[in-house]
Amino acid sequence: MPICCYHPDYQAGLSPEHPFPMSKYPLLRNLLLAQGIVSAADILEPEPVPLQAVARVHTAAYLEKLMTGALSAAEVRRLGLPWSDALWRRSLLATGGTLTAARKALTTGLAGNLAGGTHHAFPDHGEGFCVINDVAIAIRQLQADGDIRRAAIIDLDVHQGNGTAAIFAGDASVYTFSMHGARNYPSIKAHSTLDVALADGTGDAEYLAQLEAHLSGVLDQAAAQIAFYVAGVDVAAGDRYGKLMLTDAGIGARDRAVISAVRSRGVPLVIVIAGGYAPTRERTAALHAIAFREAAAYAAETS
Repeated sequence: MPICCYHPDYQAGLSPEHPFPMSKYPLLRNLLLAQGIVSAADILEPEPVPLQAVARVHTAAYLEKLMTGALSAAEVRRLGLPWSDALWRRSLLATGGTLTAARKALTTGLAGNLAGGTHHAFPDHGEGFCVINDVAIAIRQLQADGDIRRAAIIDLDVHQGNGTAAIFAGDASVYTFSMHGARNYPSIKAHSTLDVALADGTGDAEYLAQLEAHLSGVLDQAAAQIAFYVAGVDVAAGDRYGKLMLTDAGIGARDRAVISAVRSRGVPLVIVIAGGYAPTRERTAALHAIAFREAAAYAAETS
């Protein structure tokens, strides 16, 4: 299995009634180990991402508020998570995990982070349970280091990656592709390089047809040296917020299509998990595990 990043502090305490399933992170790690999808040796524990890297994407004023807990009540409501030292630490750690996974992918071809995909974070604010934008920070750091010039983001979370689209608007070096629910959050969409909006109730066949229709063109146009796959599982039937109807088999086919399309071109791939709000946290973790199962299978088939 490709390297994965995980830290125990990816889980920051929330009240039991809070809708964000924070416990999915350790549940996912434990499930991957129990099913033999990863071994303990496959899991790296990241360091918090340096603040200098965060500042390549986020404004100084916003970072000051995050570091000192000075978010207003309105900003906390927009974020959807109560600020705490633990939340700030987990945000830095999860972003460090995405950056570490990206560096590993550049040398090994494929790596993942058992967190990340915080695509609703804008330069000057967080929203939709996203504090800072891990994928954007990783890309900007890799570009600053001279490791890459161009990147692609394949965002298949059910919610449009509005923060990511806004960060890279007008930047031809980063191709942003978002395939999402048309009538879902955010109500006002940003403009990705390519947006594909899906009707409520879309199931496996239509979803996979749309992905097949666009993915090759995205990768051809992106001409990227690295791709990030935002593998949200809130597309699953029964998701609290999703409104789509994908089965487990459909999600597996989706993940397999992305992994194969990217890696068959020789492009390094980073998997981040993004959102998922299944009826139980265990079910959410099981859905997230699908992408890593498909990644392990692809690595075994092509080794």
